[in-house]
Amino acid sequence: MKLIRNALMLPALLLMANATSPLTENKLTIKLPLVEVPVTSSTANCYAEWNLTAAGLSYEVFNDAVKGYKYLLGKKLLNNSNVLTIVDYSKPSSQKRLYVLDMNSGEVLFNSVVAHGRNSGLEYANNFSNAEASHKTSLGFFITGNTYNGGNGYSLKLNGCEKGINDKALERAIVMHGAAYADEKFIQYNGYLGRSYGCPAVPQKINKKIIDAIKNGSCMFLYHPTKKYIAASKILNS
Repeated sequence: MKLIRNALMLPALLLMANATSPLTENKLTIKLPLVEVPVTSSTANCYAEWNLTAAGLSYEVFNDAVKGYKYLLGKKLLNNSNVLTIVDYSKPSSQKRLYVLDMNSGEVLFNSVVAHGRNSGLEYANNFSNAEASHKTSLGFFITGNTYNGGNGYSLKLNGCEKGINDKALERAIVMHGAAYADEKFIQYNGYLGRSYGCPAVPQKINKKIIDAIKNGSCMFLYHPTKKYIAASKILNS
């Protein structure tokens, strides 16, 4: 596949760089590295060539995720543009619905189960919120931050990019972390994963590997086909 440099992104994306970023208020300064990424006009070709159907990732979800990835890349907000993390919350928690993609090679680096918030639903996540103490998952685009060791062990901060949708993620302590309830063994006994306070919790055995691959400025997209989010997202409607 032909590759281009970030400096040669499509003109429409370059124009976005002057728009006000939802992260400006948090005073985050993220530099854009000179790395190679797929040609931006070939999302459909990437999907086919990377054989993402076999991985269980639908084109609709992938297309929306890449749109946001390009948007953030065009605004020079991605310090780690080599990877894209997608969580498809339209799937039940008993299925592997987290994907970490290598945006240079198309390789699926990780495909794992991932938990949702306890008040978002039982087997399926159907209710979402940006509110403090809601214990619900927030949808939309995030930029990964730095790591720390907390009550749930090795964890990754997430910066919500969409005002009114997920921009309170840091205040709510919505992070990626490992959890015993976010494991396929839990599914064997219960039929579904345990739930978090809104965090995308993953199996403890691969938690550190996933976090180390996506930390420090990569794009994460938490997807669900809820009309309320789709209509409100300025990124998807840009």
